[in-house]
Amino acid sequence: MGRLFSLIVIAGLAYGGLYLYYGVAVKDAIEQQLEARGLSALEVDSVDYGLLAPLSTDTQLSIDVRYRGAEASLDVRVIGHPVFSDEVRLELDGLQALRLSIGTGN
Repeated sequence: MGRLFSLIVIAGLAYGGLYLYYGVAVKDAIEQQLEARGLSALEVDSVDYGLLAPLSTDTQLSIDVRYRGAEASLDVRVIGHPVFSDEVRLELDGLQALRLSIGTGN
């Protein structure tokens, strides 16, 4: 019973590490794509993805980007695996929300 518990704990820690590294790899891939298209002024604030996203090669995720006083939430589809694959394709699925800040200074 102790060995099974140890195996479950080790597998959980390994998957937790993969889950966190997946987010970093996706964020880096998105930033590289933005720079390649001349949109390096956009800042990626956060990347939201499902619990099972690191197990799939076709994943839907949501990113929040910021440019000066504007923020947007975008749906992005990741085809390929950013951790284990050399080729990853990102497709913009849609705009969830657009927020503009007007007159933020004193």
